[in-house]
Amino acid sequence: MSGTTRQQSWKIQTELPVEYEIVETHDLLNPGNPDLLTVPGGGRGTGTRLVILDHSVDELYGAKIRTYFSENDVPVDYLTLPGSEENKSIERVLEVVNKLNEVGTNRLSSPPIVIGGGVVADVVGLAASLYRRGIPFVRVPTTLLGQVDVSVAAKSGINYGGYRNRLGAYTPPPRTLIDRSFLATVPRRQLRNGMGEIFKMALIKDLRLFELLEEYGAELIEARFQDPGPGEGPAAAVADEVIGRAIAGMAEELQPNLWEKDLQRSVDYGHSFSPLVEMRALPELLHGEAVAMDCVFSALLAAGRGLIDDDQFTRIVAVARRMGLAPSHPLFCDVELVLEGLADTVLHRDGKQNLPILTAIGEVCFLNDVSEDEIERACAGMGRLLGTGAGRAGQRVGADR
Repeated sequence: MSGTTRQQSWKIQTELPVEYEIVETHDLLNPGNPDLLTVPGGGRGTGTRLVILDHSVDELYGAKIRTYFSENDVPVDYLTLPGSEENKSIERVLEVVNKLNEVGTNRLSSPPIVIGGGVVADVVGLAASLYRRGIPFVRVPTTLLGQVDVSVAAKSGINYGGYRNRLGAYTPPPRTLIDRSFLATVPRRQLRNGMGEIFKMALIKDLRLFELLEEYGAELIEARFQDPGPGEGPAAAVADEVIGRAIAGMAEELQPNLWEKDLQRSVDYGHSFSPLVEMRALPELLHGEAVAMDCVFSALLAAGRGLIDDDQFTRIVAVARRMGLAPSHPLFCDVELVLEGLADTVLHRDGKQNLPILTAIGEVCFLNDVSEDEIERACAGMGRLLGTGAGRAGQRVGADR
């Protein structure tokens, strides 16, 4: 009996249905609008609600938010956090957790509400996923990036060890509320930041969206996506269509692969090389700015293989520039840094490049054999884009092959 191994095993198999909603509403902070009071699943919550704001939202809307809850007789405690990328940290997550403890947040019936940009949404999302092993929360994105990208995502993440989103979880809030009127007070650079993600969605799957950006992108930023007065700017329907197509496209891509079991993801376009560049450039580059540059870098790789032609590349760069998004940065010319970024991406994609690469505007394929020589030529192409016009950039694509 001494050589006999005794073993028992049990296999547990279950399914957890995941359902969450994104609701576009108007005049959200009007005390007569019940959307902020409604808890996931319907009805009004019990107990004190914790409302987390970023600093800029508190400055602009703090009084209005407090009036909203006061007039609706809802007990609320507030926490204000900085909204810059440098504050997407474990320390901020623990600050939220400590406040949840202080408030006495119930397991289900008093979900915290986060109102702000993507950074505070990520911090609160991770805190909610950890608190009591997971509680629901309500997300109100107030930036364009938050409304078209963060609003759809199931995941939250914080930066750690010099890497972007190194710690995180898949914890979608059951309810996200979008009100385009918040964009009226967003600085135009932050609107361009959000346009970086819309630009990505247009390139990977939506030629119509790309054409809308081509024609109206700059005007939408100038008008801050608000409904125009008579004879002013693009029609409200254009803003609705651009935001709607971006959200719908993102949802279509994420829904069948929410937990990222399939690591060939077209929405990773613009996110293969930019994460490390963005972190090394902090605070110089915003997320969407770095994504737009990565979109151009990846388009250079496509052009180098003849997957897209010079005219398509020229058009891509021209649209980025028209929206005020720089197509290049000196760090994208640093071959060693870009290769380091790709190496980390390969680890994240379980040993494969799985690079989404354009075959046309609105279509992608996946590559796993991009060489160092191709990266070097693309970096050289990014160097030539610095300080050049879009037309000259396009004329030089052939030299990057």
